[in-house]
Amino acid sequence: MSLQTKTIVPSRYITFTIPNPSIHHHYNASRLRIAVLDSSSPSGRTKFGVMVVPVGLESDWVYSTFEGHLQILLCHTDFYRLVLIGNSPNPINPTSHSPVINPKDQSVIQRAFIRLLNDELKPSNQSSTVWFSTRVDMVIRSLVLGRFFGKIIGEMLIEDVEWKLENGVGTEFRRRMRFRKSPYLFETYMKIQPNKTDFVNMEDVEFQIVDDGVLRPPYLTPMVAGLRVNHLLLNRKIQKGIKPTALCLGVGTGALVAFLNSQLGFKVLGIETDSIVLDAAKNYFGFESSNNSRLCTGHPLKMAEKFATQVETDGFHGYILDNGECLNEFDDKFDLVISDLEAANPSVVMKSPSAEILQKSMLMNIKKLLGVNGVLILDVTIPRERYYDEVITPVMEVFGEMYEIDVENEKYSVVIAASETEFGAFDPSESEFLKTLKKVTGSFPEAVKPVSKKR
Repeated sequence: MSLQTKTIVPSRYITFTIPNPSIHHHYNASRLRIAVLDSSSPSGRTKFGVMVVPVGLESDWVYSTFEGHLQILLCHTDFYRLVLIGNSPNPINPTSHSPVINPKDQSVIQRAFIRLLNDELKPSNQSSTVWFSTRVDMVIRSLVLGRFFGKIIGEMLIEDVEWKLENGVGTEFRRRMRFRKSPYLFETYMKIQPNKTDFVNMEDVEFQIVDDGVLRPPYLTPMVAGLRVNHLLLNRKIQKGIKPTALCLGVGTGALVAFLNSQLGFKVLGIETDSIVLDAAKNYFGFESSNNSRLCTGHPLKMAEKFATQVETDGFHGYILDNGECLNEFDDKFDLVISDLEAANPSVVMKSPSAEILQKSMLMNIKKLLGVNGVLILDVTIPRERYYDEVITPVMEVFGEMYEIDVENEKYSVVIAASETEFGAFDPSESEFLKTLKKVTGSFPEAVKPVSKKR
């Protein structure tokens, strides 16, 4: 194998096993699995990267699939090659994981791998330095609750995890939803709490969803804060006893649908591609349907296209689903369309918005679905150098009025678009709705600003 791997071949992915040279007592499988992925654009990259697969996570999608390997490599723009090495995966998917290696042993294990890696896998014309990458998430231990397969979204995993907080102080428990097509970057979760604190194994305790009024994952909060743009309209409706309406394209755990309904008084319709996701939202994440919060199955953008045709027909009395059901409680245009759809291609590290929603025809359909002063809200993780050409320009062409929120020093943004000009986004007075919005989304409403001219 070393002859084949001495040369860099862009985008090549190879997996193989070798006899275990007894590197460490925790890496005690008879054979070690090695996976090698070369960058699609290795020119100018200087580092030979290695990740030692944590014991017990050998079958995890992050470490055992091409999709997971690729997403790790995409996070390291200076690696011309990334090698994953560890025990051969157990053919039976594990149901739980707990750490077994003392952090002090990591350097010992890494040193033991260096000679092997240099001899077998380092291209002869590249840097001799081996750069070890740390594990890609903050999971301390996990418990798998269920594995499901959908015809459209593929394999999905529901698991409870203990998560190390980013500030390094303490941990929290989360219930998360993951998809094999994107095992690392695309996941969603809700906070949970155990019914007792004195336990050792996660299997021995029951967990409940924490309903603390905080929207998770955190990227959803600035999206909701974009409602500052049309807060005057929303406030007038609520004062008249009319519930504002929202269409959520993409549902996940159902957290956004539930939040808009419970915290801000919206009547919400959520559309999700695969029914197994909706089942998981109800069975594992506590979502409860009602006349004011409905979930339905269908391709979100295709459904939006159908709705756009329906809402402009004479005698419209409610949107009609693919199964023929008429949603009589949604009998008018929406005040909000909010999209949580990511790029379908797992090789795209920057996930949103999806290219499909930025097509002019699709944006025109969404515009038809919005009532007077209604808004479209998108989260944007496209790099700033592509931000204007790929997002702002096509959206501005259809909507005209655009606002944005820069989040985490422009690591990602929220874009708010509308076709009307009477918004009150910067009205000096505060409506009751805006006060509530600030209460549940923090300082993000204050960060709303008009989209600046192209730089």
